[in-house]
Amino acid sequence: MNINQFNHLSRQQAFTELEKCCGSQTWIKSMINARPFLDAESLHKKSDEIWSTVSRADILEAFKHHPQIGNIDELTKKFASTATWAGNEQQGTVHASDEVLHEFKKGNEDYLNRFGFIFIVCATGKSAQEMLDLLKSRLPNDEAIELHIAAAEQNKITHLRLDKMLEEKI
Repeated sequence: MNINQFNHLSRQQAFTELEKCCGSQTWIKSMINARPFLDAESLHKKSDEIWSTVSRADILEAFKHHPQIGNIDELTKKFASTATWAGNEQQGTVHASDEVLHEFKKGNEDYLNRFGFIFIVCATGKSAQEMLDLLKSRLPNDEAIELHIAAAEQNKITHLRLDKMLEEKI
């Protein structure tokens, strides 16, 4: 769809499309209320403005709309509406060795236990090993720093998905 088509979606249709990009209800409603957008650039700029003002609870809500990296069962079952996008984003895990996937499972558990939310990384273009290395490097962070890093990664994912939304045929 193009930006004009997006601007003319009903509120419910726009909500459904934006929820695929970011799971924060506050972000979604603010983006809907910000319409119409002149172009994709203004859409992205407003997204950044809104994301920079959301609460911790909003950030954590957005995280809940992601499967854990490397968790293929969760990806296909719980996240059917974004499975294709997330699957493409996590393509680096497709050819990962069993050892790397096992380390990911353990790392994901350690991360969730430490921070209370799943490991978020913009996976596009990264190999499984690169993502695992990032997970391991971020585990020692304190919670505030890690939340900030994860929120920035969520923002990168949101931008990629906004572009995918605008590229989709309607």
